[in-house]
Amino acid sequence: MTAEPYFRPHRVVVLALDGLLPFELGIPHRVFGRPRDARGRHLYEVVTCSVRPPGPVETDADFAVHVAHGPEALATADTVVVPASYELGPVYERGVLGEELAAALARVRPGTRLASICTGVYVLAAAGRLDGRPATTHWADAERFQRMFPKIKVDADVLFIDDGDVLTSAGVAAGIDLCLHLVRRDHGTAVANDVARRMVVPPHRDGGQAQYIHRPVPDPQLATTTAARAWALGRLDEPIQLRDLAEQEAMSVRTFTRRFREEVGVSPGQWLTQQRIERARHLLESTDLSVDQVARDAGFGTAQSMRQHLQTALGVTPTAYRRTFRADGQNVSTARASRPAAASARALSKSSTG
Repeated sequence: MTAEPYFRPHRVVVLALDGLLPFELGIPHRVFGRPRDARGRHLYEVVTCSVRPPGPVETDADFAVHVAHGPEALATADTVVVPASYELGPVYERGVLGEELAAALARVRPGTRLASICTGVYVLAAAGRLDGRPATTHWADAERFQRMFPKIKVDADVLFIDDGDVLTSAGVAAGIDLCLHLVRRDHGTAVANDVARRMVVPPHRDGGQAQYIHRPVPDPQLATTTAARAWALGRLDEPIQLRDLAEQEAMSVRTFTRRFREEVGVSPGQWLTQQRIERARHLLESTDLSVDQVARDAGFGTAQSMRQHLQTALGVTPTAYRRTFRADGQNVSTARASRPAAASARALSKSSTG
């Protein structure tokens, strides 16, 4: 009888700084606290720490939060998440770490995955973790951030950026997108979708989607593209032309394309590709269909076409993806994506804003 493999949940340590935003602080706990494997074991362990010994940390609201762990928790992290704060002091004002924060971050082990939500990116930047790398933050702060840290390649037009072992996101809801992306990267789309369903949020918004959509809530007096999207989702396995989508809303192709981009943030073609990739991922994880059949059911037509799209989006082939994320729950590893794979994912994200 073979011994059962050792199981240890991936440890996420959330760094709570004075002036933190309670909503952003709660995002990692809400997202990473949900996923379980087929045996009901938590896939992540989430703890919150301060740069000081356990005690109260001030928020930007009229209450403080009691943090049960000191900076020593950072030394135990597999992933460190830095949420937004409005009182970053020298970090925000001059781009340098204060004594306490520098000492705390020095405890983080080499190779630990780092992530920031909104202005938490200032902490990673001041620590020198983003030099020469791409990063994002809230669109309203991006210009100032770029001036302060000229060595960083700031992109203000995306929801989040995955650069392998360092990930950054825009504000508020983009933090949810980033954390769901990490769950999807670690354990596959089925696990991430289950978390999103329980949170009643969209299961996937591509990282390259624009932060600021001019009409985030469509004017109720104007026709929307909702029916066309629902129609398309019901027949992803069929050829769908732009004019077919426009006809569902009785619009001209030009009007439909403009309205679609205003409401969704990407073009109809880019959105269709995203949905087909999600369908293919789900089928590869949850069925034993051949790669050829998955390609047909997801609307790619041929295995070669699907292979090219998955390689661009995820940096892996369909076979490798299926081997990594099986629906039997056997995959409980959280191996980090390779830099080439992350770069491929960024390429797809960037193309989706065009």
